Amino acid sequence: MTTPSQRTALTPRDLTRTGERLSFVYLERCTVHRDANALTATDADGTTHIPSATIGTLLLGPGTRITHQAMSVLGETGAAVAWVGEQGVRFYAGGRALTRSSALAEAQAVQWANARSRLAVARAMYRLRFPDEDPAGLTRRELLGREGSRVKDCYRAQAARTGVPWRGRRYIPGDFGSGDPVNQAITAAAQCMYGIAHAVVTSLGCSPALGFVHSGHELSFVLDIADLYKTEIGIPLAFDIAAQAEEDVASHTRRALRDRIHKTSLLDRCVDDIKRLLLLPNGLGMPAADQDIVTLQSDGDLQVAAGRNYGGDEDGAMTW
Repeated sequence: MTTPSQRTALTPRDLTRTGERLSFVYLERCTVHRDANALTATDADGTTHIPSATIGTLLLGPGTRITHQAMSVLGETGAAVAWVGEQGVRFYAGGRALTRSSALAEAQAVQWANARSRLAVARAMYRLRFPDEDPAGLTRRELLGREGSRVKDCYRAQAARTGVPWRGRRYIPGDFGSGDPVNQAITAAAQCMYGIAHAVVTSLGCSPALGFVHSGHELSFVLDIADLYKTEIGIPLAFDIAAQAEEDVASHTRRALRDRIHKTSLLDRCVDDIKRLLLLPNGLGMPAADQDIVTLQSDGDLQVAAGRNYGGDEDGAMTW
């Protein structure tokens, strides 16, 4: 096996296009190493080779160890890396974003910086959650009121469906055990959904802090995205677990949600929803992730080629 210093860096043309990659690869309880341009995952059952160029985001779960050379090839192939809980349920840390393009990050900043577009995205988020309602023309206060009513209706409907007594949402931060089983399940499901949303937001290169409904917190956008699936997935599943009268509600909720996320391909759906929310309102398209384009900003939103000197008589000469 050649050493990294003996290999030439891969160019965007050498890389597999995002649409042809596996969106997410999850590993746990193994050692991740490098063999040429492939990753190896070694556990008690043996060694599995994974073509590194086919990975969109590598999720490293509990019990994983990864070598420096493995991280090196992931960087060369443009893959993102996130350290997560079991089956990606919790997000702990993130490495490089999935794409080399800053399109999503810039689109998020543009939408967030303007009060009108920020409200438009908030309305679009409400429409995703409750497609039977039209939020056009609603103020932020009205959106919050409608959202609160819909969530209360969801609690009552799930209580009636499962037969679980419902006395209202009760959660004391730092005192998980003080809630009844259904409140514990709802809290556990919410925390898991935050981890999933955080992993996706980070892998796409977006800012976790620039939210459109939530504000003032480093994870505002993460909370926005996680809430998109609250009434559809999180709350119903929490009532299902509470109805089973299990003793360890939190762990049962996490495992059940992990399986539901895998079964419904929620990670892929989350990626699509974020792109739709941030790009489509301005008619923007997502550049191919295999493009490695750096430009300089000029006047009038004009983008000019980078790597050139635009000063003096040698206007346009190479900088380096």
